[in-house]
Amino acid sequence: MLAIEAETTGGPEVLRVIERPVRDPGPGEIRIRHTAIGLNFIDTYQRTGLYPVPMPAVLGLEAAGIVEAVGEDVTRFKEGDRAAYANGPIGAYSEAHCVPATRAVHVPDAVSLETAAAAMLKGMTAEFLARRCFPVRAGQTILVHAAAGGVGQILTQWATHLGATVIATAGGEEKLALARSVGAKHTIDYRTEDVAARVREFTDGKGVPVAYDSVGAATFEGTLGSLAPRGMFVSFGNASGPVPPFAPLRLQQGGSLFFTRPTLFHYVATTEELDASAAALFEVISSGAVRVAIGQTFPLKEARAAHEALEGRRTTGSTLLIP
Repeated sequence: MLAIEAETTGGPEVLRVIERPVRDPGPGEIRIRHTAIGLNFIDTYQRTGLYPVPMPAVLGLEAAGIVEAVGEDVTRFKEGDRAAYANGPIGAYSEAHCVPATRAVHVPDAVSLETAAAAMLKGMTAEFLARRCFPVRAGQTILVHAAAGGVGQILTQWATHLGATVIATAGGEEKLALARSVGAKHTIDYRTEDVAARVREFTDGKGVPVAYDSVGAATFEGTLGSLAPRGMFVSFGNASGPVPPFAPLRLQQGGSLFFTRPTLFHYVATTEELDASAAALFEVISSGAVRVAIGQTFPLKEARAAHEALEGRRTTGSTLLIP
């Protein structure tokens, strides 16, 4: 089968097309023949070595397709089932992949496999951010950075569905318009505007109780300055580079603030948590409360070009690789 391997850590140029054998699933595993594969920033972090993985490596943590083989002791799935996964094991950049049955979920008929591949990792991230990391409540005004991106669009819609008012940031008018189209009440161009000052304008000087920041270094100061006393800074990505080291005293000086650096994998650590998160995601998709925008697709063999587009900020919504 065709797969995409990172020979070593580095830029998109380290990705190469290879052929590898199709493996039979082991005990407790299923093999999924991929219909679509999700592209995520975490893939680029693993490729560059920011999040170390053994090299060479077939990248990718998220895909959806049809179960074509079931390993010993598996009762959770059968051949022909529609299934998706979003937290590995690494190796989704391939035409088929063996994953533990306990880490995959059933995809309901009301959700296409392409949507599942586009939504699983980003959508379950939005779910835990808005419902469990900081439970968003009706009437709150919150800040969402990179609101035109995959997680940002879903998080903006979900928070709006929960009754919150969203202040969204993005780079450029086209992306700001996209953020407004998915429910953002106020928008800020974080490349040209003072984020903290604008947030204070929109909140009568109060600031926001929570700010969701996947941009990292470029927005750190603006996010910190946007929070209300006892507000929470949720740092969940590094699109512009890692957040610089800072003294904990800054949190006290900003108003006894909270800072957390969560990852989805700790919020779907058990099969029960995984099923509950995916079920909540599929429910808001099926109801129409959340629309998953597939902004662009690339053939699997063009994964390098997809990485270049993602890192070059030339994508909106979710990106799929198609085997």
